[in-house]
Amino acid sequence: MRTRKTLVGPRLRQLRRQHKQTQAEMAEALGISVSYVNLLENNQRSLSVQVLMNLADVYGVDWRDIIKDEESTLLADIRSAVRDPLFDGDAPDLQELRAAIDHAPKLVEQFLQLHRSHRSALDKLTRVGGERMPEDLLALSPETVIHDFFRNYSNYFHDLERAAEGLRTEEPCDADDVYPMLKARLSRKHGIRVRTAAVEEMGDALRIYDEDEDIIHLSEALDHQNRVFQLAHVICLLEFGDVVEMLTANSGLRSESSIARCHVELANYFAAALLMPYAQFYKVAEDTRYDVDRIAAVFATSFEQVCQRLTALQRDGARGVPFFFLRVDKAGNVTKRFNSTSFHLAEYGGACPVWNIHTSFRTPGVIIPQFVELPDGARFFTISRTTERPVFSRETQDRRLALSLGCELKHAHRLAYSASFNTEDNSLFSPIGINCHLCPRHNCSQRAHQPMMMELPIDTNRRGNTRYES
Repeated sequence: MRTRKTLVGPRLRQLRRQHKQTQAEMAEALGISVSYVNLLENNQRSLSVQVLMNLADVYGVDWRDIIKDEESTLLADIRSAVRDPLFDGDAPDLQELRAAIDHAPKLVEQFLQLHRSHRSALDKLTRVGGERMPEDLLALSPETVIHDFFRNYSNYFHDLERAAEGLRTEEPCDADDVYPMLKARLSRKHGIRVRTAAVEEMGDALRIYDEDEDIIHLSEALDHQNRVFQLAHVICLLEFGDVVEMLTANSGLRSESSIARCHVELANYFAAALLMPYAQFYKVAEDTRYDVDRIAAVFATSFEQVCQRLTALQRDGARGVPFFFLRVDKAGNVTKRFNSTSFHLAEYGGACPVWNIHTSFRTPGVIIPQFVELPDGARFFTISRTTERPVFSRETQDRRLALSLGCELKHAHRLAYSASFNTEDNSLFSPIGINCHLCPRHNCSQRAHQPMMMELPIDTNRRGNTRYES
């Protein structure tokens, strides 16, 4: 592991070039030697406080922007990108990737932008099929931008965590008493009443906040855990809307609808943080070896709420297992995904029938563990289980979804679900792909499409596992 120093080479070089200066001219402006500027730009010397202050004064920049450490995020992003099945051969090692970030940051940024556009194009191609391609084919969808925004924060928002902790400190209560506490706070501080309304009155809505009448209507279709969650969501927007606005400003979203969607996701994050406070949640997760049912019982929350909250355990000094989380419907559509890792199973995955997130529909409510291996050799451990959606009528009874929580193999030993398996046994790992359009595997009995980036061998004298190869 490299020692962390205040190394600013690429940013210093960019600053100098923006001002059209030579190293000698920058050295004179800062009152230091040319050789020192050269060493700083090549990350061979760390930045002193005095020079940092001089940079801020001479060039009128915020010193925090100069020393902002973006390398970890960039390294995770580019490491994920180069492991895309699109690229043949061995991926660059960490030393090469770090060198690219240090010496060619603009090139790295443009490469990642190109890769994101490629990913978005493939996603839209798989969805629109043979229809006429839309004009904004290469534009990132709001869902993709929001997902990337959350991942850039490692799915951890410290300001929202602190806000949630502050509210729980103001309103101390047991897990069973959170609902009456939230109702009382809404009434006392905001003059808002909460009422439970009949499904016939609410229609397809689960929550309606009537600002004119100061009433929050909650549908009878919601179970207790989700009623509590909905009130916590509203509390966030009422009391910490400024924090949500500030975070959204850094998301890159522009349209009103996409900004509103981001507000919803951030308010949901706050609600989970309020119901499952970080320090206590982290301790229970570690003590139970990430037993989701046990954790849900402690905090009176749902299985799905716990799974999603587990992806947020990325606080410095109290980091949990880095998880990814997906939710899919019966048709294989991913309806929710969160990722505190940098691995593309969570970025693109969800459509491989070999992955037992799909077979979990056969055994509702049962947790199914699985060890999987991607075409590039990356190995993961996942657990999958179904969850039920609110029932509005006889026609909406079968609204089951499937959840999957996963991590890299190196973290699997920390999970109780993996205890009975011998991870040294290679036959334990199921060979899966991202989806059929991107998977290069030969002779997969579950293949449904010809891969987009390669031709599979066809022999007219032989019938293979599928009609796409022989």
